[in-house]
This record gives sequence, C-alpha cells and structure tokens, in this order.
Amino acid sequence: MKNNLWQLSACEMAQGIREKKFSSEEVMYSVTERMALHNPRLNAVVDDYSDEAMADAREADRILAAGEVVGELHGVPVTIKSNVDVEGKPTPNGLPAFADLIAPADSPVVSNLKKAGAIIIGRTNTPELSIRFTTDNPLHGRTLNPWHEDASPGGSSGGASSAAAAGFGPIHHGNDIGGSLRCPAFNCGLATVKPTFGRVPAWLPSAPAERGMLAQLMSVQGAICREVRDVRLATRLMAQADPRDPFWMPVPFEGWPEESGAIRVGVTSECYGHSIHPEITASIDRAAGYLSDAGFAVEQVTTPSVDDAANCWLRYLGNELKSFLMPVAREHGSKTVQKILEWYFEIGEVDDAEDYRIGIKERTAMTREWDVFLDKYPLVLSPYFLQQTPEWNCDTKSLEEMRTLFQSGIYSLGTNWLSLPAGVVPIGLVEELPAGVQIIGRRFREDLILDAMESIEARVGVLTQKLWERDEMKSLSFLDCVD
Repeated sequence: MKNNLWQLSACEMAQGIREKKFSSEEVMYSVTERMALHNPRLNAVVDDYSDEAMADAREADRILAAGEVVGELHGVPVTIKSNVDVEGKPTPNGLPAFADLIAPADSPVVSNLKKAGAIIIGRTNTPELSIRFTTDNPLHGRTLNPWHEDASPGGSSGGASSAAAAGFGPIHHGNDIGGSLRCPAFNCGLATVKPTFGRVPAWLPSAPAERGMLAQLMSVQGAICREVRDVRLATRLMAQADPRDPFWMPVPFEGWPEESGAIRVGVTSECYGHSIHPEITASIDRAAGYLSDAGFAVEQVTTPSVDDAANCWLRYLGNELKSFLMPVAREHGSKTVQKILEWYFEIGEVDDAEDYRIGIKERTAMTREWDVFLDKYPLVLSPYFLQQTPEWNCDTKSLEEMRTLFQSGIYSLGTNWLSLPAGVVPIGLVEELPAGVQIIGRRFREDLILDAMESIEARVGVLTQKLWERDEMKSLSFLDCVD
C-alpha cells in the first residue's frame, strides 16, 4: 500500500497523516519516486524540490509527534505554477530572460497553502507569459499530456495538469485569465474551479508594475486536482485572507442555503454558429441526466450570449495585452509567442483607448444580465470546449486555426469576461482523449458548482484511474514481451 500512496486524494493523505496511518515522509517518498520515474518524459515539473520536500516531510512528522496543532494539508505535497512567487525561488513565467528573477516573498496563494501545512515539491511548467493554449517555452521546453504525447496538456497551466494526471501529488496550483485552469483540466481528465474574482487573494511580489484593470478583474488563482473533493479543499484553503490583495472579499466559502426544492440547473449546448463535436453535445445531455438523477431540477435554457462575452474578452482585454504584454514579448519572448499574440489581435479586432473605456463600461451591463439570469438558475451546465482535446501545437499552425480555437473556447473566455465562477469536471473520452463539461454558477457559490461536479464525478468516476490502469496494462504487456 505504501508504495501507492501517490494515488491517494489530498483528503485521504491529510487524514492518514493526522491519524498516523502513514507518515508524511512515506507519502513524500511515494510521490517523489513517482515523479522521478515519469517526469523526465513528461516535463511537467521544471523545478524539482524533492530533497527539500523530504526534509520538510520529516519536520512535519516531528511536529505531529510533538502534539502541535497542524493545518488541514499538513504534510501533503503540492506543486506551484512557475508564474507566481515562491520566496527565494525564480519566477520565470516561461521566459529565459527571467530565469534568475528571484521572488522576494510568497504570493498569497503560496502563503495560504503553506499555512495549511502543504509542502511544495516543485514548480510546474507554463508557456511564455502564460498566454497559450498549450505548454512549451524556450526555457524549459515542451510539457507532454500523459494521455497522449501528441495531445496538448492545455495552457497555460499545462505543467500542473500533466503533473496531476501523472500522479505527482493530489493538488496543483494554477491560474486562469481565459481558461488556464479549465483548459488543462479538460485536456487531461481533471477537475478544477475557476473561482469568482475576489475569492482567492492574488499578488505577485516580484512584479515591477500592476497589471491592467481588466487583467486584474478576470485573472484568478485556483487548483487542478484529480478529484472534486480535493478541488473543494484546496480552493477553500487558498481563499484565506491576505491584506496584499485589496480586491479579496470576506465571503464565507459555504454559501447560504437555497430555497426549498431542487436546485435549478439551466442546460445549454448553444454553439452560436460555430462547429461543435457531436460527442461534446452528447456529453452535455449525459451530464444533464446525471444531475437530474442526483436531484437537481434540470431544464434546457437560452442564456445571455456567451459568444458576445467571448468577443469582448478578445477586443478589450486584447487592448491591454497589446499595450502591456506585447512589449515584453517583443523584448524577451520568442518569435513563436510574438506571432501568437499578433494572431490574437487580428482575431479580436482590438479596439483603441476610447473604445476600451466604453468596453469596460458595457461590461457592467453584460454582467448584470447574467446575474439576473443566475438568480433564476443558480447553475448552468454548458460545454467548456466545443471540440475534442487539440494537438500539442494547435496554436502555432495558422491564423485560421487559431480563430477556430477561440471559437471553440467561447464558453471559457465568456465566463472570464464576466468574472463568474465556473468548474470543469471530466465526462469521459472523446476520440480517445479526455473531455469535460463546465458548470457556471452564481458569484461566490463555488460550493454549489462543486456539489454539481461531485454528482457528475460519482457517475463518471475519477478519470485518471483509467489512465493509470491503461499504463499499467501497457507495462505488463511490455514485461511479457521481454520475458
């Protein structure tokens, strides 16, 4: 059993350590051995802290033995994406020029995980400037999807998703401004929640300047996990107060009870004239059935336009990307990331400064429309991505293929424009690769989203178990051939 501790959920690990069924050192050994075996091929973890983590695990066991009070993640291994700060460690964000940018302090999300007792075992890969649909950069190279090496692990938290699916611990930090939590979760068969803006505190101590206002309003921190219960635990602990984020909101994680009767779930697979894979449509129907069986009041609906919201993301956030991010890409980035950003601007028809001000103003009206809709339907079941998991180099082929990617991702971009919480949970395989569905919810009702996700997971199962079983069968077949 102790050789397979890496397979446990964070909830099981934390409980087992507290009850002394096994030690943090034993957990850490199991996880780091798993990482040492598979990370050289996957390139998910690009800064390996295994030695430090083993020492921290022994200290965690000493603290527990001494009877001291411990946090809810005491002794549990986690990874941190390499675009937020871990004190004393580099924050390169995929850029060789920032390889030696040492963080002066922990970002709030890192601080909160440490306060809960988590142990950082490494930093996960991200594309240059964390702005791609896949994960590759000149500093650390390409990260592979454990399900298939030609498939994208997602971006920009592709290192986190690859590490999660491969079994390098149960909790993996990521962030999301256009889909960077949900895209990797979809691509690798994992669960995540993009929290409401203001739920999880954020700040980058190493940053030379503040981000643009829209980037601040749409970017959130979160966790990618194999199991929904771990997403709930990690998100709740990440959401503790930090005075360095003036937008953090002191809202209880468990929301007020809903009115009597079943919670209403609006269901949509509207594609707005864009192409949608028939198995994605079928997966929405299947998930709707699972929710209905679980006691939710499921109803087909027409939501306010997701397509319009996604186009606003491109037009108005594009203005900030062009003003603030493109100069950094031109000075420090590769030709690849420069070309990708140029394609973004062409697809989004980026507006000038005057239209940008109007766009921010009109965002309020679109948000109000969705809030009114969600007052009637607390949850919305929707596609996340309209197509199957794409190839690893999906965003480098042509402007037209990039346009198709954005069209397929309207349900991702639209929820960021509105700063609404949204989760992705696996629904099965589409063309032999993982796929998921999205649950959109009311502001600060991540708890309801997670409830619905758990109901779907109860029927689908933990998808990574199928990956591990498949790989185990391959290993046994190989050994049979050797024999």
